[in-house]
Amino acid sequence: MKESVVLVHGLWMTGAEMALLRRRLSRCGYQTHQFRYRSLRRDLSANAHRLHRFLATVPGDTVHLVGHSLGGLVIRKLFQHFPQQRPGRIVTLGTPHNTSAVARHLRQLRFGRLLLGRSAEALCDELEPWDGVRELGVIAGTRALGMGRFLVRLPSNDGVVAVEETSLENASERIDLPVSHMGLVFAASVAAETCHFLRYGHFSRSQSSIS
Repeated sequence: MKESVVLVHGLWMTGAEMALLRRRLSRCGYQTHQFRYRSLRRDLSANAHRLHRFLATVPGDTVHLVGHSLGGLVIRKLFQHFPQQRPGRIVTLGTPHNTSAVARHLRQLRFGRLLLGRSAEALCDELEPWDGVRELGVIAGTRALGMGRFLVRLPSNDGVVAVEETSLENASERIDLPVSHMGLVFAASVAAETCHFLRYGHFSRSQSSIS
């Protein structure tokens, strides 16, 4: 049986935007599955519990996880509540592991709080430290195309999340690629590096940047 990969989308998304990434991961030999959740109406813990139940329906002895943006935090929360998962690796794409300056700015505004919904706490407050229970690779974007750069001044960023916000202590590796926040789910280079990490536990040596 093929190894499975479960993809977890980000804030405001539905998972449809990850279709191309799913197709590319399928070409790498993985059986892909999309987890969909309500990012505005349910908090991080509730969505992590739903992800746990979803994973019980996914076939395979090895189940990898790929999370875009907020999706990476849902995955981290999953392992906080349910650490005994089947073997597999994790890749996060533009996930603000160190909270999000854009989200903190929005939380100060009434319309911003509505935009963030129940995910505000996850994006603005520190999560429990990652204990390195699984091999986890971080991919960050460096092309500043997105609304975030109009709200707050960010250092090197993908238009929404600063590169430094994606760093995670005890992660296996981090790689920076010249793509935007949404480009992380569309770029062929991101898919290739994700496949490489899921297969080998590290990014391709020519581009990798260990955090």
